[in-house]
Amino acid sequence: NEQGLSGITETLEQNAIDFLIAIGGDDTLGVAHELASHGVQAIGIPQTIDNDIALTDYCIGFSSALGVITDALDRLHTTAFSHHRILVLEVMGRDAGWLSLMGGIAGGADIILIPEQDFSVTAVHRQILNRQARRKHFSIIIIAEGARPKRLESQVVNEAEVDAFGHVRLGGVGQYLANQLADKLRIPVRVTNLAYLQRGGRPSPFDRILATRFGAAAIEFALEGKFDVMTAIQGTTIKAVSLAEALGKERQVDPGLLYLVNLFE
Repeated sequence: NEQGLSGITETLEQNAIDFLIAIGGDDTLGVAHELASHGVQAIGIPQTIDNDIALTDYCIGFSSALGVITDALDRLHTTAFSHHRILVLEVMGRDAGWLSLMGGIAGGADIILIPEQDFSVTAVHRQILNRQARRKHFSIIIIAEGARPKRLESQVVNEAEVDAFGHVRLGGVGQYLANQLADKLRIPVRVTNLAYLQRGGRPSPFDRILATRFGAAAIEFALEGKFDVMTAIQGTTIKAVSLAEALGKERQVDPGLLYLVNLFE
């Protein structure tokens, strides 16, 4: 709102701050872009484990979260295999399934469910039965919090309240799926929700290097007078891209990668 914007600009002026570097996801970067339109010299650095910011191949945090998810799947595999269990792992990913897809591939999940493709409980049930027919008596399902069942009109919501940016808190789709499958299979289906565990901990080497490169580039862009831009990595090159363009669309899973969802059925 205008009051908040004026408060920020006044604080910057009072502290003789020449430019602002905003680090975060689309909401934080959106504020940076709005500030730029009010005369603030702002630069954005993408940091979100969802990895859903356009024009950059990677955001800070994605690699580290991916490592946590892969480790969790490795650990779940031990119990699933030895006890013939059906296990569901719910991970973050509101509108993009990068964590679920890449984590599922890296960690050997048997079924991968992402927001880009509505899923059918019946189809998941059929996949489990097909595995059992091939004497694979366990299945591990990874599901993004934003994945939507075909029979529902919206994503599964954990709480009705919204955050400061108007987003409802997603969560619970893993338990929803487990309940539906348990009714069909007549056996317990266990759920693990990584929640905030995937957002913290020791950063991966890739994230440490990426953050360092983004930070150095942001200072360079500021000294060159490049503002209302975002640091982005494309291939191995760090570039300055338009904040407006980066925020203009969501970066969902590349359609060319969707074949990986069903690769190991």
